[in-house]
Amino acid sequence: MTVERSPKATEIINHTRTLLTSGGYKSFSYADLAERVQIRKASIHHHFPAKADLVQAVVAEYRQEARAGMAATSQHFSNDPLSELNGYINFWADCIRDNTSPFCICVMLAVELPTLPDEVAAEVTGHFTELADWLTSVLHKGAQSGVFVLREGAETEAKSVMATVHGAMIAARAFNKPDLFLHIVAPVINRLRQKTEQ
Repeated sequence: MTVERSPKATEIINHTRTLLTSGGYKSFSYADLAERVQIRKASIHHHFPAKADLVQAVVAEYRQEARAGMAATSQHFSNDPLSELNGYINFWADCIRDNTSPFCICVMLAVELPTLPDEVAAEVTGHFTELADWLTSVLHKGAQSGVFVLREGAETEAKSVMATVHGAMIAARAFNKPDLFLHIVAPVINRLRQKTEQ
């Protein structure tokens, strides 16, 4: 469901997303946002009474975009599970290379999950659940059509792919080498395509 927001609320959301991507939940305050958006803290509270409300709104919007992206990828690469999987991976490779969205905010927030407000934590967990479900369906289709050979169940393999992608994001950031992302992820995808030796 799309939420109609004022231009100023949208600006607050966008700046918050940038701050979350770079530093997580505890890395900023409403004072930091007020300086970036050039408004008073009271004005931010008018749009989002508490920080938890603001971050929940940001993650909910992020989840909506992710769902739309997964659906569009599946529609575009209908009946081609390998291209679906590569579409997901190449999306992140491009974001990291171009520095347009170099890190998943839910990965950043997952590190803080035990101390996040419940409403924010629920959104973060919800994102990972939806992503894992989508990847499971892609791998299951690929296994049925003979494109992938799964050594474990589709759900386990999907979570392994997801963990590899997110770990590769961290490595690319840690070493400041955007190309490292694909160097880490590619062998995992290749393994899925290789038949086990008899």
